[in-house]
Amino acid sequence: MTTIAVTGHMDLTDTTVPLVRDALRETLEPYAADLTGVSCIAKGSDSLFAETVLELGGQLVVVIPSKDYRQNKVKHDHVETFDRLLNAANEVVVLDHETANRSAYEDANRALLKRADRLVAVWNGQPPSGKGGGSAGTVMEAREAGLPVDIVWPQGAARRD
Repeated sequence: MTTIAVTGHMDLTDTTVPLVRDALRETLEPYAADLTGVSCIAKGSDSLFAETVLELGGQLVVVIPSKDYRQNKVKHDHVETFDRLLNAANEVVVLDHETANRSAYEDANRALLKRADRLVAVWNGQPPSGKGGGSAGTVMEAREAGLPVDIVWPQGAARRD
C-alpha cells in the first residue's frame, strides 16, 4: 500500500481547478492499485486530491485540525463537498485542538506527514509566508524528513488574487 498525503493552495482560480484535477489524476494513477490518500479536505487542492483518490478506487483518511473546524471554518460553498468527502472516508482523525488556528493547522500537516510515504503538493513554488501551516512549510518539513515530494502546478495554473 502507498499512502500519499496532500498539501496545497485553497484559492485556486476556476480555470485552474480542471488543470489541477487532471494533473492529480496523472500523478496518482501509478499508485491506484493500492492507494491511501490522506487529506484535511479543505477547499481547493485538498478536496480535489481526495476526490481523485476516491475516483481511482483508493481509501481516504481525513485529518480534521480541530473539534470546531467544520462549524467555524468550512464556508457555506464548501460544506456539501466537505460532508460528502467526510462520509466517504475510511478513517477520520480529529485532532485534540478545541479551535482551528495556526497551531491546529501545523499539527494537522504534521499528522499528514507522519502517515505518508510521500507528499503531493499543489503548490506554486512560492516560499513560506511565515504564518505557519501553509503548503510551502509543509513541503519543507516533508523534504527535511526525507519524504518524496511530487509538486503539482500545471502550466496555466493560478491562485485567486
